[in-house]
Amino acid sequence: MTGLRTWPREAVVKLVISIDVEEEGLFSGRYSRRPPGVTNVAALSRLELIPREFGLPLTLLLSYQVAANSGARPILEQWQAQYGAEIGAHLHHWNTPPFSHPTEPEPLASRELAQRMVQAKLQTLVDTIGRNFGRAPRSFRMGRFDWWPSILGLLPGAGLGCDSSMMPLGHYVGRVDQFQTPPDPFGLEVGHPPQVLVEVPLTMVPVFPGLARLFYRFAKKLPPRRGEKLLASFRTFGAAGINPAMFPLSYMRLAAQLHRRRGGRVLNMFLHSSELHPGATPMYPTEMAVERLTLKIRAFLAWLTRTGPVAGMTLSQVAEEFKNHPSP
Repeated sequence: MTGLRTWPREAVVKLVISIDVEEEGLFSGRYSRRPPGVTNVAALSRLELIPREFGLPLTLLLSYQVAANSGARPILEQWQAQYGAEIGAHLHHWNTPPFSHPTEPEPLASRELAQRMVQAKLQTLVDTIGRNFGRAPRSFRMGRFDWWPSILGLLPGAGLGCDSSMMPLGHYVGRVDQFQTPPDPFGLEVGHPPQVLVEVPLTMVPVFPGLARLFYRFAKKLPPRRGEKLLASFRTFGAAGINPAMFPLSYMRLAAQLHRRRGGRVLNMFLHSSELHPGATPMYPTEMAVERLTLKIRAFLAWLTRTGPVAGMTLSQVAEEFKNHPSP
């Protein structure tokens, strides 16, 4: 997996709003092959303010449980037809068939699955979306950010030219080190033979870049497990991002300001559909909690567009523009 180039410098900031549209029963430490349902998909209506008030498109990344659900389909088709939403793929490998072992608990870490099994699950997801929504997905995010270079290498062969699985300054113990991921889109050569994949990472920036570099160098000098735990703690005190479920409004604004000031040209805001449905995730147990989240989103977008210029784009639109632009 080799980096190719970075996003060209332009005046207008591109804004991607990417939503993981998924089943209930997550964020609990236990993940079932038979989740309780996908009723939270209807709560996407809370985000209609985004295209109506700000004219910004959404990228809806569907898990298999959502893509295969006949009740969710009309809601998502309306987002496609009325608001120009892009339908992408979000692989929850623990409940996407086929299965390599008969028993739970899930999820297994993706690295514990044979490559051919991950490929089969990915193809199931892509085929289900293409069959039920009339268009094969072109963008992708791995569930639980549990990606590996070998998984990214499968994406072009499945027709997926854009990935959004990387979180700069994020770190998960036992997974790929992505702490130093650039915060703007970049190209990767993946797979055999090599093919170009455009990575559009989530927007997460260090409040003080020098501190992040020192922190990383120090962590790498520690025993591996201790160093990983230390890296995983950095985003709680040294990072700012535009994920409304993870950061307060002031930090969302700070992240956008810092990214712009440092030459960043693409902002990628994300959240989960389950965060819009009271009780579907432990973080948002009540209607009041969800209402605060949607008010935060509206306030951030009002501020961002007021301090623009900002152009809304879907993930695949960013990838297409990136590929068509000559290298700087």
